[in-house]
Amino acid sequence: MYSVKQPSEIIFGENSLENYKFPENCLLISSSGAKKRGWLDFKFVKNSHIFDNVESNPSIETVQDILEEFTNSNFSHVIGLGGGSVMDVAKFVGFKLNKKKITIPTIFGSGSEVTRISVLKVDKKKQSFHDDKIFADTAIIDPTFIQTTPKKIINDAIVDSCAQSTEAYDSKNSNLYTKFLCQKGFDNIEQGLKESNHEKIVFGTLLTGLGFGNASTTLGHALSYVFSNEGFSHGHALAFTTQVAHQFNKSIFYSRFKKIVDNFGFERINLKSNLEEAAETILQDKKHLDNNPKNVTKEDIMNLLGLIINN
Repeated sequence: MYSVKQPSEIIFGENSLENYKFPENCLLISSSGAKKRGWLDFKFVKNSHIFDNVESNPSIETVQDILEEFTNSNFSHVIGLGGGSVMDVAKFVGFKLNKKKITIPTIFGSGSEVTRISVLKVDKKKQSFHDDKIFADTAIIDPTFIQTTPKKIINDAIVDSCAQSTEAYDSKNSNLYTKFLCQKGFDNIEQGLKESNHEKIVFGTLLTGLGFGNASTTLGHALSYVFSNEGFSHGHALAFTTQVAHQFNKSIFYSRFKKIVDNFGFERINLKSNLEEAAETILQDKKHLDNNPKNVTKEDIMNLLGLIINN
């Protein structure tokens, strides 16, 4: 027996944002990057309280700052407009304030718009929070945004989604339904890349978010956080950590994932931390490692980190 959970309303399609009737009184959470690209010029934004300073790999302190500034403001909904970091902060703020949540991804790949997970830095280390109350009430996925997103950001996001779909497919916590979503998600992204079909890529990231959000990512994500903590973007780190994890797990997706990464031409990543200390940190990430299809030891992790930084 298994259960599958997702937001109660998911809206998908080009220009879907323009056709949605937004509540008039909202707290809009976004980032400076979204503002710079003109993504805060929509009509519904003008009637909102605005916090537009969410950083990449956001910290719990950012959430606390928003709560302190807006707790006594009068609004009914929290809207997240931006990338995965914005989604994670907006969902967590809505969760803490017990407000309805609307997620609008402008960068596609994190899947956060449809998951019950928020990833935030606590004491400068990434930590994932899981709760059904973190789910958005409405997720609006409008592929139009991808047309004005810088290529590097798109590539990072695509690798993130590919890592999520393939790791979650292999997860011990997967089931027939999540495997179907993850497989179809990866297939759509892969085909969309071949055809330069943006809508197919974005649809693939949506399926992936629904799949991994119910099954959990695994070893590749556990390995990635020590690199993200040293400043590498999430997708950049996953390009290498998920690749070695797939090799270790003998994943059926290893060669297909590697081909996508190779085509993007990511620069190698490195690690300043001592390998043994990094391995100890990774071992504490039970949410990912417990669902990995193979048991992982400290020695395994140190060997994998060595492969990542030395090859």
